[in-house]
Amino acid sequence: MANPRRVIADCRLFPSAKNCTLTISGTEEEVLTIAVQHAVASHGHKDSPELRTQIRSMHGEEK
Repeated sequence: MANPRRVIADCRLFPSAKNCTLTISGTEEEVLTIAVQHAVASHGHKDSPELRTQIRSMHGEEK
């Protein structure tokens, strides 16, 4: 079985008053799930399709 593609989401790529430095890595679905939870709990965003699209657009390939 092939290893699933791993991606990262780096909070430093989004400007915020908190200057958050969190980086999340894992499969695309794992990263999306945790990144949405983080955006809601730590940054006060509302979970929405737009937020999920924005987070997906910032995924980068893990090296």
